[in-house]
Amino acid sequence: MSAILWLGVAHAATPTTAVLHAANMTCPTCSITIEKALSRVPGVTRTEIDLKAGTVTVAFDADRTTQPVLARTITEAGFPVTDEAHGG
Repeated sequence: MSAILWLGVAHAATPTTAVLHAANMTCPTCSITIEKALSRVPGVTRTEIDLKAGTVTVAFDADRTTQPVLARTITEAGFPVTDEAHGG
């Protein structure tokens, strides 16, 4: 029975990664603000911020959230998403 249960859990998540370009990121505090905002979005599993490149890489469960929701969350935190570089 536990094998069947485990398989059900394994198929429940659809892991996806999005790389978004965000404006106005200038310091480590910006990273913290974005990470906090994204941590409140159901399904987000990992966030990486590259201040120099101006990108936010987000790993998330596509069954629980979407790339437009992530972009809106980052924009509402004060860092407008200028384009969506990659979703996958």
